Amino acid sequence: MLVLDDVLGPGRPARIDVFVPDAAATGPALRRTTVLGIGAHPDDLELGGAWGVVSCAGREDRWFTGVTCTDGAGAGSLGATPGALVAAELVARRREEQRAAALVGGYGLQVQLGHSSVEVLDPIAREVLTEELAVLIEAARPSAVLSHDLLDRHATHAAVGLAAIAACRRLPPEARPERLLGVEGWRSLDWLTSADRVRLDVSGHDLLLQRLLDCFPSQLEGKRYDRAGVGRRHGNATFDDAGAFDAAEQVALAVDLTPLLEDEALTVDAFIDDLLDRARQETLATLRSVLASEG
Repeated sequence: MLVLDDVLGPGRPARIDVFVPDAAATGPALRRTTVLGIGAHPDDLELGGAWGVVSCAGREDRWFTGVTCTDGAGAGSLGATPGALVAAELVARRREEQRAAALVGGYGLQVQLGHSSVEVLDPIAREVLTEELAVLIEAARPSAVLSHDLLDRHATHAAVGLAAIAACRRLPPEARPERLLGVEGWRSLDWLTSADRVRLDVSGHDLLLQRLLDCFPSQLEGKRYDRAGVGRRHGNATFDDAGAFDAAEQVALAVDLTPLLEDEALTVDAFIDDLLDRARQETLATLRSVLASEG
C-alpha cells in the first residue's frame, strides 16, 4: 500500500511539511515511532495528546511522532483583534509554532498535512486525509495511536477522529496499532463510567508541558488553553475517585477506540450508544441507591 511518495519523500505535495528535530532521515524517523499522535490543529497534540509526548520524552526506546491534519487557518490569530494575521500569515506562523513544539518535546518526527478544515469536514474530500493517515500508520507501525475522541463537540476534531479509525481499519490486522485512544478536547470525558475512562498519567512533567504550550502564542491571546489544559488535568486527577487520595497530580482522559478496530462490524453509532447507555445506567444506579436508603 505504502504510497505518499514512498512515505514523505521529496515528491510529496507542497502543502505537507515534514520536520525531524534530531535531523535523522525521514524513513528511519518514522519507523522508530512507538506512539503516534493525530491532531486536527497545531497545538492539539500538545493539549489532548500530552501523554504521548511525555511518555516518550528523553528516551531512546520510545519515540513520539506527531501528525497535524489541518493548516489551522480558521483559528484565532496574534493580537487582540481577530484577523490580525491574514490566512496565509497565520498558516505560516502556526506551522512554525508546531515545529517549535516538536523541537521542545523531542519528537521523533512531526508531519503537518496542511489540509483545510473544509476538506476534513467533507466526507469525500476527507478520503485523501484518511489515505494519508493509513500510509503513515502502516509505515510507522506504532504500538499506540492517539487522536480525538468521537464525543468531541468540535466538528473538525470529531472528523479527524473518524479519519483515524477509518485509516486503521484499511490496514491488515498486523499493521494496526495495539491501542487507539481518543483524547478529550472540546468536551470532558470525566462523566464516562470508571470502566470506560482511560487515565493517562502525565504527572511530573509540568515544565515540559508548559514549555510545549508556550510554543503557540498565536493561540493564547484571549484563549488561555495553557491554563485550561493544566486545570483540566489537575481536576481529572482529584475528581477521579471520591473515596481515595489522589494517585496522580495530572491526568489526561481518553476513551479506548480499539474495539472499533477489533470488530469492523461495530458501527460508530453503536459504540457511542453503548458508552452513553453505560453512563446512564451508572447514574441511575447511584440515584436509585440513594432513594432506596431514604425509603
